[in-house]
Amino acid sequence: MAETTGQERRGTEGGDADDAVDEPVPSTPIIEVGGPPLAAGPGAATHLARAAIAVVVLVLLFVGTLATIELLSDQEANRFTVVGVALLVGVVGVFAVYWMMDTAVDWLPRDWRETVRPYVFIAPAMLALGVFLIYPVFNTLYLSLRDSRGESWVGLENFEFVFTDDSMLRSIRNSLGWIIIVPLVAVTIGLIFATLADRLPRGEAAAKSLIFLPMAISFVGAAVVWQFVYNFRPQGFGSNIGLMNALWGMFGNDPVAWLSQKPWNNLMLMMIMVWMQTGFAMVVLSAAIKAVPDEIKEAARIDGANELQVFRRIVVPSILPTIVVVTTYMVINALKVFDIVFVMGSAEANGTEVIAERMIRWFFLGNHSGRGAAIAVILFVAVVPVMIWNIKQFRAQEAMR
Repeated sequence: MAETTGQERRGTEGGDADDAVDEPVPSTPIIEVGGPPLAAGPGAATHLARAAIAVVVLVLLFVGTLATIELLSDQEANRFTVVGVALLVGVVGVFAVYWMMDTAVDWLPRDWRETVRPYVFIAPAMLALGVFLIYPVFNTLYLSLRDSRGESWVGLENFEFVFTDDSMLRSIRNSLGWIIIVPLVAVTIGLIFATLADRLPRGEAAAKSLIFLPMAISFVGAAVVWQFVYNFRPQGFGSNIGLMNALWGMFGNDPVAWLSQKPWNNLMLMMIMVWMQTGFAMVVLSAAIKAVPDEIKEAARIDGANELQVFRRIVVPSILPTIVVVTTYMVINALKVFDIVFVMGSAEANGTEVIAERMIRWFFLGNHSGRGAAIAVILFVAVVPVMIWNIKQFRAQEAMR
């Protein structure tokens, strides 16, 4: 009885076990929480707080910039302090500005970051471009229509002065001479030097360095050097030390005031710029000549062409885009020349005025902002087409490579 009862008990327990295996195990009940799912990342309040911090930082930067400008413009400020602040703002300040802007961009929502970041990094450059280039253009145009103090409206009166005053008309004629003679002579001599230097068996680098050396001198420094060449002292004011007068005196002639000899004095001033720019033309044109394939030149020689014909019909057409770029660069420099004429002195008395020199004379020395601004506008209008032409030629040259 007891045994049967035990078997039944075991059978019952086994049946219960089999039933327990067959029955599905109840899963943990899912508890649904009401409301929308939680958003990843900071909320709207965090974004507003970060934006407020960014605005405060920008305001502090603006106030600090104004204080820096005021300190740097203070004539009585300690020079060491001024230099230290300038270095601090120029190096550490710029780094801090970009770092803070990058940090501010990282605070933005993820979808906005890569869209906003390029504009944030280019914004300081565009701001500087607008402050130091675009604004002065419009302000100069505005001043050109005002009186000497920029207070009263005078219309086109200043432009009328530019095209009627005798000194201004001479400066325009002289500037035309500068932009024709200087590029023509400098590029021609530079091309000759580049061709001859390319044929040197040895010492090419040393020869080019000597010819290029004047390019490292400033226009003011070059003018001072050439003052010793053209130096003239009247009788009773000491001996003449000028190189030109020394050579002239070797033939028994009396000393000559070279810078007062019209119109040759303009040519003498132009030679200073030719002396400086020839090395630049030589280096650039020499690189272009070396890029001309030797196979083309050898084929021309085999066909019976002499060296002059190879140069005229092969080398020059191949480097023509480079010649055009160098020439337009020198035209722009000739239009803007001021230092040489100013340092040589007495431009109006000697008849050596140029447009840029007249602009400086009227704006800063003559205290007539209206006329100075009008001359600057005319100079700007004259330079812009040449710059556009230069850019087009440079792009054309790059497309051919």
